[in-house]
Amino acid sequence: MKLKTAHSLVRTNKQVFFVEDLNLQGLTKRNKVKKDREGKYLKNGQSAKSGLNKSWLDAAFGNFYETLSYIAEKAGAVVIKVNPAYTSQLLAYRDEFVFTDCSIRVYYDPREEITVDRDLNSSINIKRVGLELFPTINRRSGKITKSKTDSTTKQVLGVLKRCQKPTL
Repeated sequence: MKLKTAHSLVRTNKQVFFVEDLNLQGLTKRNKVKKDREGKYLKNGQSAKSGLNKSWLDAAFGNFYETLSYIAEKAGAVVIKVNPAYTSQLLAYRDEFVFTDCSIRVYYDPREEITVDRDLNSSINIKRVGLELFPTINRRSGKITKSKTDSTTKQVLGVLKRCQKPTL
């Protein structure tokens, strides 16, 4: 399956692929043990996380990146890993933190009259990071210090509008 997916991506004739530089070892680590004042163990969410850990390992993301890189290189393309910081939180066409809670999967923008899917928005931001068009964000304050979003707003909105699901 990984091989088919990698080949189908490379067959799109794109020259550059941007992927998240995920800390896969950190994602599969066990949660730290929590104890109360008397030394009794508290719930730390490990039972829920163990299933997620298995999913990360089963999906073999690290192996997929290597496979994609190899196939892309043979076709004359490159795969570039980028830092995914803030890409899933910031709205891709307007520098605004919208997806601040992981439970928010879609956002309706009344100003633009579109519904934005969190994962699609994040993938656009990953590309913006790779193209160095993503805003600079101060890690301490969470404020945006430099932005080039105005130059990409029309293109991003066009992509998002084409991806809208038709309403009945």
